[in-house]
This record gives sequence, C-alpha cells and structure tokens, in this order.
Amino acid sequence: MSPRKFQQAVLDWFDQHGRKDLPWQQDINPYRVWVSEIMLQQTQVTAVIPYFQRFMESFPTLEALAQAPLDSVLAHWSGLGYYARARNLHKCAQQVAEEHGGEFPRDVEALTDLPGIGRSTGGAIASISMGITAPILDGNVKRVLSRFRAVEGWPGQTRVANMLWRLAEQYTPEARCNDYTQAMMDLGATVCTRSRPRCDACPLASHCVARAQGNPQDYPGKKPKKDKPVRITTMLLVEHDGNLYLEQRPPSGIWGGLWCPPQLEEDDGGEASAQEWLASRDLQATELAALPAMRHTFTHFHLDITPVWIQLAARPRQVAEGRGDWYKLRQLNRPRAAQELGLPAPIVKLVHQLEAHRAPLLAVQDPSGA
Repeated sequence: MSPRKFQQAVLDWFDQHGRKDLPWQQDINPYRVWVSEIMLQQTQVTAVIPYFQRFMESFPTLEALAQAPLDSVLAHWSGLGYYARARNLHKCAQQVAEEHGGEFPRDVEALTDLPGIGRSTGGAIASISMGITAPILDGNVKRVLSRFRAVEGWPGQTRVANMLWRLAEQYTPEARCNDYTQAMMDLGATVCTRSRPRCDACPLASHCVARAQGNPQDYPGKKPKKDKPVRITTMLLVEHDGNLYLEQRPPSGIWGGLWCPPQLEEDDGGEASAQEWLASRDLQATELAALPAMRHTFTHFHLDITPVWIQLAARPRQVAEGRGDWYKLRQLNRPRAAQELGLPAPIVKLVHQLEAHRAPLLAVQDPSGA
C-alpha cells in the first residue's frame, strides 16, 4: 500500500467516522491543543474531558496559566496522576510567556525545547493547531503502525522506536496533516484498540500484515516484565477536633507540590513509629490507632502505606517543619476537595477511611449526635 493510498484511506475514514466534537477540537489553538495533549499522556479521553473543561474555565489562556500559582494548577490536576506533567505545564507556560511573547514557536524542534514537550507532542501541536506537516508517534499511532507493518519488538527499544518514526514520517501527508494526525489517534483509540481490535471496521485492514498473520494482539511487542520494587511508609493522620493536619510535599518527586499527611519515609513501624514521632515533638495523643494498610501502585514501584490515626490532646501552632496547615475533615470529604485543595487520590481514600473509623467512636462519645 503506497503512502498516498494509506493517507487517503485514513482521511476518508476520518471524514466518516473520526471524532470531531471533543472539547479541545472546539476553538482550536496551540494552547488548547497543548493542554489536551499533555493531559492525554497516559490517560484515557473519557477521564480527561472533565479535567480539561475545568482547567480551561480557570486558565482560559496561556497568560492566565503562566500567572497562576503552582498550587492552583496542581489542585486542578489532582486525580489525573503523573503530576510532573502539571509542573512542566506551568513551567512551560511561563517560559513561552517570557521567551516567546506568549506565542508557541511555529517549529517542532523549538517546541520540543520547551519543558514537558517531546517530539510526538510537539508534532501534534504543530500539525493540529498550526497546519504544519509533522509526524506524531503516541501510543495509538504506535499500535496502528506496529500492526500494519508487523513491526517486531517493544516500542520502548531504540531500534523499534526509530523504525516506527521512519514509518510515521513516510505516511504523514503534506496536505490535511491536521486531520490525518487526529485520524491516526482516533483510529488507534476506537478501532485498532489494545484488546479486541475491530479489524472489520479498519480502513487499513486489507493491507495489514498483523491481521493477515492472524495475530494483531501480538503487536506492538510487550515491555519486558520486571518485578516492581515495593516501598513502605507510615502516614500520620494527625487530627484535632475534626481538623486534619496536612503539609505540602516538596516541589519535585512523588506528589510534588500536593498536600499530604506527614509521612515517615521507608518506615513500616506503624503505631510504634507514631509514638516516637509524637515524643520527638512533645505532643500528647488521646487516641492512636493503625488503620488498614493500603497499596498504591505507581509506574515504577508499589507504595505500601500504613496509616496511623493520631488524635491530639491539643492543637499545636506547628506540627512539623515546612509548609503545613489544618483542614476540616468535612471540607476534605467534599466531592471536589481533591481538585480544590490539591490532594493525591490515595490521600482522599485515606481521609474517607479516617472518617469511617472515627464515626462510630464519635457516636459513642456523643450518642445524641449533636
């Protein structure tokens, strides 16, 4: 199948079946495309849509994002995960505002020099919002091309990635590159899916090598399996009179810039470690109890969390060094608290767990419920 026929088949399919009503496809400009592309990394479209809409309501322009406090940006990102994306988004907006007069450079190489923008994201911004001919190679496109040409191996390997980039360049058209880019992403997301691909609905099926072999599910090759290491931690749910103490995490690393309970890194001591922590700060507790442990899985490791509830006898001015504050548990349990305050999803679960643990105890203390 020649590149010209490949392109025409994809574009004809897009004209009939492609997605054209996604939020970021309305009022297209480089800013909106950029934000959507960053959000869509490692995240499904259905999950991104409400985040994108809220984000645009609060930060409708690049200037608004550049001028916003990082705390606010992270709060709007809470629940999407991979928070380095949000930090890079904020940093990139500031850099574009300061160095490029608030306008994204009209060049893929210059775009990839910006924080958080790789070659594929730069190509998507350039092609979709600027009409520049530029190939992309996101997960959906890798899957389509890997199957179409039966490219062996895991795309994370340099040899395989280079081969797929050559194919992406070969098939990307000069005309209607914006539609072609969207079409390839749509084709991978809705037809050439990871499991149970709908080959009968694919415009490339008659020339797809993997389909002819009868094994499209074998492409692209899987990442070599490697056991994820396990990290352990004790999280201290320090509470007084219905208020929970949270502190802001360092700007980089896990949950960078978000708000979490005090954490004893690489510690599984549970209640014993909590007692030592209290003694080192000369604090007194009226209640202290370990809650059910929880595992949260990141890309490269598992985090096993032992939460310990500590009800303080008195509320100190400062619980720990660094930036911390007290928040009402009722406030933290509101549906949008994670987005408003900047709480990682696992911390929201811990807050719910704490409330469930406290409820029967409070009922015993005050049977009237007053």
